[in-house]
Amino acid sequence: MSSSCCSPDGHCSTGTATAVGVSTTYAVSGMTCGHCRDTLTKAIGGLDGVTGVAVDLEAGRVTVTGTREPDDTLIAEVVDEAGYELTGRV
Repeated sequence: MSSSCCSPDGHCSTGTATAVGVSTTYAVSGMTCGHCRDTLTKAIGGLDGVTGVAVDLEAGRVTVTGTREPDDTLIAEVVDEAGYELTGRV
């Protein structure tokens, strides 16, 4: 019996996938402190389908994990409303 690393929808595993879903990392400017981290974690974490948010202040990056591919426009809107700027995917 052969096994495949690819799912029926054509996505392939790299061996680093977790049970929580898809992870996407964004560059975000304007983050400087723990308050920034908490604000973005709460704002992004409240979106439908988001299962985790990891904020790296030093690198200026936010990793969003969810049950499906994130809506970049929606993530950018939430980040903007929180007072920061999403500058793109990393």
